[in-house]
Amino acid sequence: MGFFQNIKEQIFGTPADYRALITNGAIVIDVRSTQEFQSGHANGSKNIPLQNLNAQMKQLKGKEVIVVCKSGMRASQAKNALLKNGITCHNAGAWQKINY
Repeated sequence: MGFFQNIKEQIFGTPADYRALITNGAIVIDVRSTQEFQSGHANGSKNIPLQNLNAQMKQLKGKEVIVVCKSGMRASQAKNALLKNGITCHNAGAWQKINY
């Protein structure tokens, strides 16, 4: 199990990493649908569904962003799009991971 945990942490980071980023001003963007977001989300997160992300890119410029979704797949797509637009971004995977 340790091997897979190491791989997971290399890809998604650790909860402590995200806590520090948020403390230092990073914003959490949940890229699930509005309905999914309304059924539960991380405290303080903002909902920008993946299909609407490109339209919101300008307001994210200059900010450090942590993206979340249900499992990490949509967050991975969001991270790639944000990085291509010069936005510092981290994929935390599932939104529950950063809900402290």
